[in-house]
Amino acid sequence: MKRAVCLLSGGLDSSTCLAVAHRAGFDCYALSFDYGQRHLFELEAARRIAASLGASEHKILKLDLRSFGGSALTADIDVPKDRAAKDMDTGIPVTYVPARNTIFLSFALAWAEVLGAADIFIGVNAIDYSGYPDCRPEYIAAFVKMANLATRAGVEGATSLQIHTPLIALSKGGITKLAAELGVDFSLTFTCYDPDAAGRSCGACDACQLRLKGFAEAGLTDTVPYQSR
Repeated sequence: MKRAVCLLSGGLDSSTCLAVAHRAGFDCYALSFDYGQRHLFELEAARRIAASLGASEHKILKLDLRSFGGSALTADIDVPKDRAAKDMDTGIPVTYVPARNTIFLSFALAWAEVLGAADIFIGVNAIDYSGYPDCRPEYIAAFVKMANLATRAGVEGATSLQIHTPLIALSKGGITKLAAELGVDFSLTFTCYDPDAAGRSCGACDACQLRLKGFAEAGLTDTVPYQSR
């Protein structure tokens, strides 16, 4: 079996992406990050999902992006609530974490080299998303080019790195349907940017609204607990 490093936040998108890699026959190595995010409940979800979907190994790396701040997820900045869909489609919101996917992919690249893997999976989406610049196809293509220039495996021609983005052109409804088809247990996932102390999702942040939009479009019922709807 070919090995693959799969970035896993514990959210629905990354969980679905891991399930896609597993179905494709990859030996999956899941990678998550404790980077100082306010929604640490996602790491427990990542542990549950990695076990549920049969990851061969699951690493959680600790970083301190809170020392930089600059995001509502890593600083004392309010998480936006109840934004209209048109507002989510324009501009880059304060929940964007500077260079996050570049940092995460760099660690995934390092682990892939050690594993002798040529494949990385990431659940980025460029259709229903919150305006993050590091979720776009042109960004992924640029990272692949850089990675094959910057690694021993790429320079020596041992492997040519591929970054798989199976969800990039799907709507949230499409992702939710795919997750159901792949047998992802929705109750194990976690998406909210601003949960309460009990780990209940707020239902009003961009991440919750997009998740609920996906379930509505797919005609399915979300099974995670919410503070309110």
